[in-house]
Amino acid sequence: MQNNPLLDIFKVPELKRRILFTIGIIAVYRIGAIIPIPGVNAEALRSLFANQQNSLLGFLNIFSGGALSHLSIFSMGIMPYINSSIIMSLLQGAHVIPYLDRLAKEGEQGRKRMNQITRYLTLALGGLQSFGLTFAITKMPMPGGAPIVTNPTAGFIALTVLTLTTGTVFIMWLGEQITERGIGNGVSLIIFSGIVERMPHAIAGLVGLVRLDEVSLFRAGLILALVLAVTGLVVWVETAQRKIPVQYAKRVVGRRMYGGASTYLPLKVDQSGVIAVIFAVSLLTVPLTVAQFMPDSPWAARIAKWDNGNWGYQSVYAALIIFFCYFYNSVAFNPTELADNLRKWGGFVPGIRPGEATARYISQILERITLGGALFVAALAVLPQYLQRMLRAPQDLSYLFGGTSLLIMVGVALDTIGQIQSHLIMRHYDGFFKGGGGGFKGRWFNVGGGS
Repeated sequence: MQNNPLLDIFKVPELKRRILFTIGIIAVYRIGAIIPIPGVNAEALRSLFANQQNSLLGFLNIFSGGALSHLSIFSMGIMPYINSSIIMSLLQGAHVIPYLDRLAKEGEQGRKRMNQITRYLTLALGGLQSFGLTFAITKMPMPGGAPIVTNPTAGFIALTVLTLTTGTVFIMWLGEQITERGIGNGVSLIIFSGIVERMPHAIAGLVGLVRLDEVSLFRAGLILALVLAVTGLVVWVETAQRKIPVQYAKRVVGRRMYGGASTYLPLKVDQSGVIAVIFAVSLLTVPLTVAQFMPDSPWAARIAKWDNGNWGYQSVYAALIIFFCYFYNSVAFNPTELADNLRKWGGFVPGIRPGEATARYISQILERITLGGALFVAALAVLPQYLQRMLRAPQDLSYLFGGTSLLIMVGVALDTIGQIQSHLIMRHYDGFFKGGGGGFKGRWFNVGGGS
């Protein structure tokens, strides 16, 4: 009788505890996302986001799981934490601060210190962005003249900034708790939960349009078929690998002979996974944050209404994704170190000299496959607009299943399944897939310094 992999999860006490802990933390996050800040006109706020669904502000609302449209205590989300992680990664990668370079060489203690600096930077950025958002909503004009904030006093601004900043720090702590004591990467799972939360609403909206005959049944079926096809394509690319053959030379240690085995070095086509997308979206919030401090400025109003369908927006977004795909590889993958480790253990790539030649060979292959993966991710990110224009699909559905959101959902789901798979295999269970899961391995990627 074949074991049920879902039941096997609950046969491993540690894994069961980690999964239940993760679900509990996500539940806490979702509860906080619907607790509004007092003193805000909810009707005026809903009217604002209804008019800017296709803007950058509406796009960020999807990433916050709808918390921004309610101006809840978690409206800032995890973006300040990601922004601080980007800044720390850029500073470390550019080698502009010797102190950070020393920390990177100090192992576990250095990593903990880097994480602590990232947390302090998150607090500073969270306070700055919270003040910008609060100041903007007190000055933002609304159709009909209804104010978003009924009484924008200095006390309201101070309390709102403190609440939003505290919410960001608390979300950061929740993400770290998931990473350390739960299953999966905490920051990615928090973003994942915010996106998934809007799925029932998007599907219900499509069903409602079909019932009202605003969308034909054929077009609805075509949209869902396209969603399934794109999902399958994303899974295929996310699990695709370029296998570099590695041969180990035979060596004698004492009376025993070691080596002589053949294996391969797997290089993923999309090494960065969802990290490049999350970083790109986070950087796109920077102009919006700056614009919030000058709501009366004409250029600030243009930024706030920056349409996702605008070719300039799409070009910048795609360029940022491609940049962060390569940047992630440069930080997380060192071909020279890998080639040195292969040589120390007697390994070599057939036909390639060990050492520098091997490092150069691996680097060339990595650059080529990264280009293909980065172009695919960038193309997928701009897909929702074309899906909506060609099929006149509902906007919520096209954003959730058409590009960035779909990539994040699939990527995080695969990585979480990979970690569950590893726990099951270590406990001698078959796991989710026959033969131990095949290509469904967790990336164990790092967002914001988590382990």
